[in-house]
Amino acid sequence: MCRVFAGQDPEGYRQINRSIRIDGHSTSIQLEATFWGLLDEIADSQGLTTPKFISKLYDEAIEINGQIPNFASMLRTTCALYLRGHRPSAEEQAALKREAA
Repeated sequence: MCRVFAGQDPEGYRQINRSIRIDGHSTSIQLEATFWGLLDEIADSQGLTTPKFISKLYDEAIEINGQIPNFASMLRTTCALYLRGHRPSAEEQAALKREAA
């Protein structure tokens, strides 16, 4: 069983920095390649670019929680929730696609 995890391609856990504009400020986010791939998939499933999805996620999290102690960790747990099957409702997806158009 451990060979599945231990033998994974190192490319998947290579660190990648991306610059994204959030709340009017350019910021750099460092995540492993696997997480960037998942964020790209999540954003695409909602009809958004990855930067737009991340910016929207940030804005909504600030609105709900008031602060985000570790945004990179939040992005990783977002990917985990997605892999566990948590998805926006059909109404939320439709609203996102209308906003993106």
